[in-house]
Amino acid sequence: MRREVAVIGGGPAGLMAAEVLAAAGINVTVYDRMPSVGRKLLMAGRSGLNITHSEELEHFLSRYGFARPALEKAIRDFPPAALRQWCEELGQPVFVGSSGRVFPKSLKASPLLRAWLLRLKDRGVRLQLRRRWLGWDDAGRLIFRLQGGGDETASPDAVILALGGGSWPRLGSDGAWVEALARRGVTIAPLRPANCGFQLPWSDLFCGRFEGQPLKTIALSYAGRTVRGEAVVTAYGIEGGPVYTLSAGLRDAIAAEGRAVLSIDLCPDIPTDEVTRRLDRPRRGQSQSTFLKKALGLPPVAIGLLHESSGASLPAEAARLAALIKAVPLPLSGCQPLERAISTAGGVHLGELDERFMLRALPGVFVAGEMLDWEAPTGGYLLQACFATGRAAAAGTVEWLKG
Repeated sequence: MRREVAVIGGGPAGLMAAEVLAAAGINVTVYDRMPSVGRKLLMAGRSGLNITHSEELEHFLSRYGFARPALEKAIRDFPPAALRQWCEELGQPVFVGSSGRVFPKSLKASPLLRAWLLRLKDRGVRLQLRRRWLGWDDAGRLIFRLQGGGDETASPDAVILALGGGSWPRLGSDGAWVEALARRGVTIAPLRPANCGFQLPWSDLFCGRFEGQPLKTIALSYAGRTVRGEAVVTAYGIEGGPVYTLSAGLRDAIAAEGRAVLSIDLCPDIPTDEVTRRLDRPRRGQSQSTFLKKALGLPPVAIGLLHESSGASLPAEAARLAALIKAVPLPLSGCQPLERAISTAGGVHLGELDERFMLRALPGVFVAGEMLDWEAPTGGYLLQACFATGRAAAAGTVEWLKG
């Protein structure tokens, strides 16, 4: 008699787990509270689906910080090269961008998801949608609340939980699973925003003129770490790739101290002494903005940021102005809420899992993806870990069922 496994959550981790289970000859049912699966994956693909990264594996693994020991084997067993090959096998060739990030050639998630769902259907995977998981009843059965009202139960041989974190709840992952697991004695780190934007008290003048404009070719620094890239001025503050990379430290500092100061180098390719030398030249009747544009190539938004930081008038002395240009301080007062973050920090404590990604307190219950307490920057690291832990949890499930 074939074993039955319930996969709860139809994101990348859950669907990958279902694929591995079905290949092992197990009957698989994927449950999701939304009318369709893969909604957050589709959202990620709206601006180009960054599926993974091409950098050397040791450096890649370092992106997971404190969680690396718990995730490393899963990622080594299904590394970026394997994920790229998996995409190719689904008829979705990939390419490596100039930043080292890996994208499908279509740049979209929808062709990949369609091909993947067709494969899962061919392998017998069932989808049960519009069902919110509520936990277990007194008899140990899974309870699902139907969208139209009423409940139903299921009694599979094993369960893989892949319900996501708490970011973008309208796409499905709303963190409602926390209470169900906490009732069963599972330790869960509070869910917090990761890869998020930060709040700044912009003046109405600056915000009105520069909201939505990019700060290009800059370097952001915090706590001894510097990241280059592009940020965007928003109505609430600032966001963008390098901001997301530094977000964990900034978020934790704001939580502990109420604020954090982010530093922006507006001319990262020009040494400070050269900036000073260029600023020491005669202006020859040029306005300050024209002079800064010609001397250093600063765009209006960067010049506006200098005025915003200095309180209107800029330092007259070349050395002081150069120091400001190389380290514009941005006092951050808060971070975007969890529902607006790209991903989630916190989740099921990694110490709750055995080496098969099974909960020690709940034999036969496995966890994968963003439900787990890890975080990583954007750049393909998030999806890679979701795919890899989904496969690892499924492999662990197969092993446990055999045992």
